[in-house]
Amino acid sequence: MEVFIKASQFLLSLSLLIVLHELGHFIPAKLFKTRVEKFYLFFDYKFSIFKKKIGDTVYGIGWIPLGGYVKISGMIDESMDTEQLALPPQPWEFRSKPAWQRLIIMLGGVIVNFILGFAIYILILFTWGENYLPNDNVKDGVWVTDSLGYDLGLQTGDKIKSIDGNKVKAFSSLPGEFVNGTSFVIERNGETIEKEVPVDFISKLIERGKGPFISPRIPFVVGGFSDTSVNKESGLKSKDLILAINNTPIKYFDEASEVLEKYKNQEVSLLVKRKKGEETVQVTLDENGKIGVSLGTLPAEDMERLGYYTLETKEYTLAEAIPAGTAKGYKTLTDYIKQLKKVFNPETGAYKGLGGFISIGSIFPSTWSWQSFWSITAFLSIMLGFMNLLPIPALDGGHVVFTLYEMITGRKPSDKFLEYAQITGFVVLMALLLFANANDVIKLFD
Repeated sequence: MEVFIKASQFLLSLSLLIVLHELGHFIPAKLFKTRVEKFYLFFDYKFSIFKKKIGDTVYGIGWIPLGGYVKISGMIDESMDTEQLALPPQPWEFRSKPAWQRLIIMLGGVIVNFILGFAIYILILFTWGENYLPNDNVKDGVWVTDSLGYDLGLQTGDKIKSIDGNKVKAFSSLPGEFVNGTSFVIERNGETIEKEVPVDFISKLIERGKGPFISPRIPFVVGGFSDTSVNKESGLKSKDLILAINNTPIKYFDEASEVLEKYKNQEVSLLVKRKKGEETVQVTLDENGKIGVSLGTLPAEDMERLGYYTLETKEYTLAEAIPAGTAKGYKTLTDYIKQLKKVFNPETGAYKGLGGFISIGSIFPSTWSWQSFWSITAFLSIMLGFMNLLPIPALDGGHVVFTLYEMITGRKPSDKFLEYAQITGFVVLMALLLFANANDVIKLFD
């Protein structure tokens, strides 16, 4: 069921983005009286799931969910219809239109993607607002939960002040900022320290797999007992909040290990907090200094009530959401560009994380959430817009480059040159697509 929900969200998001992107080409083409022969969601090699001709255009749904397209008369595109180009140019054809009109037609798709992404972020803030843990509210520093955090140069208790000179607003944004960053500043025991993000940090992060490497420090709450625990009948209960061990105060779970280490195979006294008040419980530690319990969690409202963290909740009017959503969209775009730069730097190892359809589908939640769906769709829309602007001949950006060259020099590239460029770009794109999806397959068996 979880896979079905993820796949449903992915296909809905992909379909929406493809249709609107192609509509961005379709509308200016029609406005400039350019004939559009096909408007397709997905590719229709050999046959279509659905098709219907209205006027000069065949609207349809293909069976290969790798994208979509509009086939514009007189344009060299993925259809590679060279027979049409061998005939004299017709007034309704793309190649007969002025360069400025062709430029607008080619830029239409990415413009729609960017507008859509920014508009969704604006509406998300207007509809749901923001609810997050501010990084500034993590007063006692981070909890380093994995060796990757130590490799980064962090220690439990460090306060992360800035990354690349910028303060980080939400604690949940920290991992992504480390991925994009090159340096960071921490406060440790009252001392300000500047550190560099290791160049191979992304490579190690990919090899390590999922899960956080830093977290807000959390209280020691009993979640349950292990099968081998000798303390099931000790009086310790699930949801107990441990405040002290043998009179040594414990505020966070990470503080407990060092204290417990001193009392291996001994009986210790735990001061615990319950709904009815505080109580003392005697437990016996094993040879590793463990109580034999799993770590539990507290609801956010209890964390706030007990003074651990204060969440930030912000609601937006439409007037407030417009600049805030625009800023969020711009940051999404710039962060994506930073990530892409690292992909093309072999030293970072970021290319190992390049993913295809499985990776994209996996970022959708396993339960249906409209807020998550629209947030991911906004990100994918901006990503799709930027990717299509890359100067690869088979993409919109390649056509834009050739059109700009014509407008600046007054010389139009020959149809034969454009044909060869389209083939080359298509081969490059297929190679990237195969590499990204092969990465996905390899990860499935790791």
